[in-house]
Amino acid sequence: MAKPPEQVSDRRRRRPFWLDLRRTGRGLQAMLLGGLLSLISLIITFWTLPQISSDGRLPILRLVVLLALFSILMRWVLAGVAILIGSIGVLVGGLLSQFGVVYLGITVDPGVTLHGGVGAPLLVAVVMASVSAFVGWVAYAGSDDAYVAEVMRVVHRRARKIQAAPKTGMLIIQIDGLSAPLLNWMVLAGNLPNLGGWIRDGKHSMVGWHTGVPATTPASQAGILHGGSRHIPAFRWYEKETGRVMVTNRGRDAAEIETRMSTGRGLLADGGVSISNNWSGDADKCELVFSRAALPNSRSRGYVRFFSSPQGAARGLILCFAEIFKELHQARRQRVRHLVPRVKRGGAYIFLRAITNVLLRDLNVSLITDELVKGTPAIYCDFVDYDEVAHHAGPTRAESLQTLEGLDRVLGALQRIIDILPHSYEIVVLSDHGQSQGSTFLQRYGRTLTEVVDDLVDTTKEPVAAVGKAEGWGPVNAFLTELSLRRSVAGSVTRKALHGKASRGEVELGPKDCEPPVAADEQMVVTASGNLALLYLATTPGRVPLEEIELLHPKLIPGLATHPGIGFVVVDSLAEGPVAIGGAGVHVLRTGRIEGTDPLTPYGERAAASLLWQAEMPHNGDIVVISRLDDYTHEVAAFEELVGCHGGIGGWQTDAVLVHPSRWVLTEPPVGSDAVHRLLISWLELLGHRKDLDKRVETSVEA
Repeated sequence: MAKPPEQVSDRRRRRPFWLDLRRTGRGLQAMLLGGLLSLISLIITFWTLPQISSDGRLPILRLVVLLALFSILMRWVLAGVAILIGSIGVLVGGLLSQFGVVYLGITVDPGVTLHGGVGAPLLVAVVMASVSAFVGWVAYAGSDDAYVAEVMRVVHRRARKIQAAPKTGMLIIQIDGLSAPLLNWMVLAGNLPNLGGWIRDGKHSMVGWHTGVPATTPASQAGILHGGSRHIPAFRWYEKETGRVMVTNRGRDAAEIETRMSTGRGLLADGGVSISNNWSGDADKCELVFSRAALPNSRSRGYVRFFSSPQGAARGLILCFAEIFKELHQARRQRVRHLVPRVKRGGAYIFLRAITNVLLRDLNVSLITDELVKGTPAIYCDFVDYDEVAHHAGPTRAESLQTLEGLDRVLGALQRIIDILPHSYEIVVLSDHGQSQGSTFLQRYGRTLTEVVDDLVDTTKEPVAAVGKAEGWGPVNAFLTELSLRRSVAGSVTRKALHGKASRGEVELGPKDCEPPVAADEQMVVTASGNLALLYLATTPGRVPLEEIELLHPKLIPGLATHPGIGFVVVDSLAEGPVAIGGAGVHVLRTGRIEGTDPLTPYGERAAASLLWQAEMPHNGDIVVISRLDDYTHEVAAFEELVGCHGGIGGWQTDAVLVHPSRWVLTEPPVGSDAVHRLLISWLELLGHRKDLDKRVETSVEA
């Protein structure tokens, strides 16, 4: 339960003497631990490398002190550099400084001798910094606590100087891809001591909410942040008017889509901050946001802290290698155990997992902390760790659950940071969708959906397929785009390093089959998002009705509806509007009329309403295809090569979750992300953070 800011602020100003001593003791303890870890790292380096030696034990102890002093000095220098070249420019300097500190220490200390020529200092610096990061990782049992502990120390030091915010703020943490049933199970199992503890002691309440179709991050965030989910029919779709495949985590497409749905009064208007999201929520300040990646914002102390910290980017990059080896081991373990369903876990995903689970997670914590210290009224941040791992390992597999435990530690750290501050925050934790598991369509039937469509249509060209695993590239591309656009040393280095990958303003790494070029004479386009696929008759303008499709391609609808891997298709009819057609029956979505066996029964009672909502969206496919849903396991057959998927309906993918302070009572669970948007807005109004509400009150008083 959040405390009134004025009471918290008063208590902070008059902190008891004994509590100050406790904090001083904690600071000394952290200092001693850091010195011990540095000493161990130095001993290992001296023992393993012939290029460095000392006159005895005293020089090694002296070197520990020198490294600590030079680290503090270098951090001050980097803070000043950030003012000149932009804080994100500290990326390069921060990484090099960790090696520079070691180099400076070993050259200044007269008791330390280097052997081996000009390259010896560089080799020793690299090895020593790497060993230091590894020792720190081992000391904290491989958890994220090393960097979080440093952030806590920074906040402790600044706590007395922070000006208390006048109102309680709201911190909204999105755990991407977490389903309500899985969270409920994790809480019951006791695997989430922080989030589960809030729920068990009654401080927070947990409620599931139905996402509808499509069950994707862009659609849900469009609703949550802007109240505009109707603009997103899928993760990717084709627009006949322009002949383009729109991909929601591609910078230029995201920017264009946001202009269509933004009213200027999104969730984060009036001083909020959007961090690592698809959309801005109309926030004035955005960090790592896809739709604003090409528009860098003001400098952030969070970047400076992260990139200049010994536990920040330098440690993160080194520990990325540990994450890579962990992924290789876990993937091999699945193969050895013949675990099914499973997919190939090699390629770029290995590096994406390392970046999202190490670098970007810690960077998000740093950026959030910076805003908490400032007293920013509303903060919304998306952590994609679980979603990325669950796509490739499976939503309920051990490695996926471990990422949830790591995110729970992050929540605990953020709560401890808030407890230190002179102002208060309410914490809301939610997900944008769940995930459903299953062997893929290709694994089950040996053919892709595009190949099946090609056999059923009477066209002279093969269908164009926009199907791929591009979701995980979004955060990385947003980060690199922001970096490359900076007028700084780091920006110049990034632009040169990624020359050819940023020809249109934003960095575009990732597989090209996700957004293929579509020629003017293409006849069929197939886009896929999980177990949802959209089919377009590209040369026929407008939404093509069922009757016309049957004339142009008489085998297409019957062939899809009766395919064993497809649950049903949705198509517009001239007579009755959108209809869901299965192998043995039809469901008219607007009237509810059913002929034969209802194809929507296995997909739940909300399926008809969700599909009708999606069918009426602009740029929706001429034909919507939903994969089969297995009777007993409730597994689906994704049209992408992902063992855990979302985007359509079936299984847990539409079962999102909302954990909120218990004092805000819900009469019924929200349905759809637009409803979650209205709910969050109402809570911000209760906290006094919506200027449009203030204007309405003033107007009513004057009247």
